[in-house]
Amino acid sequence: MESAARFWSDVDRHVVRYGGGGFTPEIVDRAEGSYVYTADGRKILDFSSGQMSAILGHSHPEIVATVQRAIADLDHLFSGMLSRPVVTLSRRLAESLPDPLQKVLLLTTGAEANEAPIRMAKLVTGRFEVVSFSRSWHGMTQGAVSATYSAGRHGYGPAAPGNIAIPTPNAFRPDFVDADGEFDWRRQLDHAFDLVDAQSVGSLAAAIVEPIISSGGLIELPLGYLAALRAKCHERGMLLILDEAQTGIGRTGTMFAFERDGVTPDILTLSKTLGAGLPLSAVMTSDAISAQADAHGFNFYTTHVNDPLPAAVGLKVLEIVARDRLAERAQTLGARLAAGLRDLKQRHACIGDVRGRGLLLGLEFVAAGGLEAAAMSEAVTHAAMECGLSANITQSGGAGGVMRIAPPLTASEAEIDLGIELLDTAIARAAPRDA
Repeated sequence: MESAARFWSDVDRHVVRYGGGGFTPEIVDRAEGSYVYTADGRKILDFSSGQMSAILGHSHPEIVATVQRAIADLDHLFSGMLSRPVVTLSRRLAESLPDPLQKVLLLTTGAEANEAPIRMAKLVTGRFEVVSFSRSWHGMTQGAVSATYSAGRHGYGPAAPGNIAIPTPNAFRPDFVDADGEFDWRRQLDHAFDLVDAQSVGSLAAAIVEPIISSGGLIELPLGYLAALRAKCHERGMLLILDEAQTGIGRTGTMFAFERDGVTPDILTLSKTLGAGLPLSAVMTSDAISAQADAHGFNFYTTHVNDPLPAAVGLKVLEIVARDRLAERAQTLGARLAAGLRDLKQRHACIGDVRGRGLLLGLEFVAAGGLEAAAMSEAVTHAAMECGLSANITQSGGAGGVMRIAPPLTASEAEIDLGIELLDTAIARAAPRDA
């Protein structure tokens, strides 16, 4: 086996850096359940579910068996061909959703799953302007990245024309308050669409938003906001696209996060959690919108559209989540984790807020111990890794100093408690004067 020195030398010589903050300084040999194991024998508790995707933990035995079986029968097909796994997964997704979300397109990544409905909305409405939050993240392809504002805009030239940002509804740092000093999201939303109307050239096609704005700092939309946003969109003839890449398939305590609000979007996108770590995403919309798109010659013909192997995995994921009641488990474990994080907040002045839903939680740091919030988040992230805990999706201290925590839905109570204990130790190491 090659030495660690050779490994990192090869990284420096041959691997493109693509995330801004560099790579985690560990060589990962394998992963199982809630842990990843490094080449030097370290066992690291994974409170990020890989890239927020491995909701069943790593190498779930039923997923392993599904891949082994499915790849022997059907791996990849000509994109115009259909297979039973693809059609069955489409039906199962439709059965899990309220009307009128009955039509399904299966793709690979979250960026693809957001790119496709942006194109669809433009085609169906005959317009091109797209509204999204000022701290959004929807992917790295052209339409998706043009609707992304939390990172990745500088230095790449013009974005797609017609993209408009609206203020992010952040109750912890409110920009509009009522007479009692509470966040007035209704007034903020009215102001936001006053700005939209002022900037629009009369070609508003869609709004694309997350129900919990993850990369922008784990900011949950206030109850009632989603319904009000949909009304604003429909008044203007816009479609509402809901990006549930990180919140779908049980993570927030319900199968889909929008269920809390009782608001059905015009188009729903899933990725990450649907494949439980494998590349699978989906776009879901109504028969009416699908028919309009088809009539206008909708084209999103990719190499891996409707591939059978990932579809077979998606079917198994839906089966396990339903059978093992993992959405309910996310509620229970999430309450336990949130209580532990709130306890840490009481004991560490560097923690300003704990928020989120189910097993998607955010810990917002504030300046303390001579460190600014982003630096504090980064220091705690690195200290946690040294302690044996991978506990932040944004390793470099971004997202406004917010640590985003998303353990697998299959984690045990003991693993939740261990994660809190390790995080406590990491905070004490990173900010000893604050501990």
